[in-house]
Amino acid sequence: MDVAVIGVMIPFVAVLGAIFLAALLILKGGSRRSDREMHAEETRLIQDIHHGLIKMEERVEALETLLLERDRQSGGVGQDTH
Repeated sequence: MDVAVIGVMIPFVAVLGAIFLAALLILKGGSRRSDREMHAEETRLIQDIHHGLIKMEERVEALETLLLERDRQSGGVGQDTH
């Protein structure tokens, strides 16, 4: 066999092997973790995001309060007078 043919065949066989393994994983049902474990992890992630959003909302409300107090103390400077 020519060196060029071998140089082409090795990546070709590797790609075919990867495609075969991916097809097996898809047919088998994905990862090895159970659906219950995946669902529990997704639930934890959603709860973490929800908790983070609540904290962000509280911080935004605190900043709004600070800005309103600063605006009142400065005599309403910065308000639109349209």
